Amino acid sequence: MTDTELTVLGFDYGNARIGVARVNTLVKIPEPLGVIETRNQEVLNKLISEHQPDRLVVGLPRGLDGQETEQTDAARQFAASLKVFNRPIFMQDEALSSVEAEARLKLLKKPISVDAMAAVIILEDYLSEVKG
Repeated sequence: MTDTELTVLGFDYGNARIGVARVNTLVKIPEPLGVIETRNQEVLNKLISEHQPDRLVVGLPRGLDGQETEQTDAARQFAASLKVFNRPIFMQDEALSSVEAEARLKLLKKPISVDAMAAVIILEDYLSEVKG
């Protein structure tokens, strides 16, 4: 990854809730920010305004065999709705991120939602794949 410092917000989109995490690309340690209700545009606006991200990353769910599902379409629609913020938007494969998030939370024993931890994992995967 480049040495340019960027703030990136990651989203684990769900029908009821969206897990949110943030990472600074120099530090490269994502932190969970919590969850927002899927239909709460006001909170999303406030989140973008507060953190002033340079990039947005949305997890892209797929079926176990890699096939697209209704949730894949919903995540793509959510990503499209983020265009109003005039930031680059990236889709990141989120295969089994919720399963991994649950396993990590059992070990951490911290009051972090599975959705927010899944957003952390999405950002970790994004950072491992992006070169700039």
